[in-house]
This record gives sequence, C-alpha cells and structure tokens, in this order.
Amino acid sequence: MELINNTPNVPAAVGPYSQAVKQGGLLFCSGQIPIDPAAGKIVATDVEGQAVQVLANIRALLEAQGLGMSSVIKATVFLQSMADFPKVNPLYEAAFGGHKPARSTVAVAGLPLGALVEIEVIAALA
Repeated sequence: MELINNTPNVPAAVGPYSQAVKQGGLLFCSGQIPIDPAAGKIVATDVEGQAVQVLANIRALLEAQGLGMSSVIKATVFLQSMADFPKVNPLYEAAFGGHKPARSTVAVAGLPLGALVEIEVIAALA
C-alpha cells in the first residue's frame, strides 16, 4: 500500500487521512471538498462554483498520478441538499466528458468546513 500526500495543486488533507491510497491496481482518492489550493480555503459560495473546484481538485490528484478522469471507475457524490443535484450533475458530466463511471449520489446532513458538495473517486491504475 502506498499513501499519497502533499500532491501539488491539491488541497492538503484537513484531517488525519491521506489524499489517496494506491492498493491492488487501484487509486482510492479521499473525498475532495471545494478548497481552492491557492487560497487554502473554500472560495466559492454557490454549489456550482464549489462543484467546479471539487472536480478540478480531483483532476489534479489524478493527473499527479499520471491518470485522467477516464481512469475513474467509481465516484460518490455527497450533497448537502439533493435539490442541488440538477445543478451539479451537468458540471460532473462535463468534467468526465463521455466517460461514465459507476456513481452514487447521497444527501448528507453536513460536510467539512460547511461545503455544499464533496466527491470521492476510485480510479484504475492500469
């Protein structure tokens, strides 16, 4: 098992966990919240802006491992409100292009730092 931490252009973990873990041909990426890595905090206040930042963080994490969005085999989207689903879904679709990994979307009572959206992914290394 290889722990991935301190990836360039990806926010540092806000708790005692790794940004990602490589194991058995897979990359398990911890959930990304909309922290702007340059600012070190959440900048966007609307769910669309936050979703764009989350997806950019995921892309940067994957690219640092030589992967792209097409390597993702499973995604889990956490929304503070399921009413935001129709706002986030087209941004998610655009970020993945024609690639459609398996996905779950769930509404949660709250997310770290008051985020409106968080996304975690599992990617294939090969």
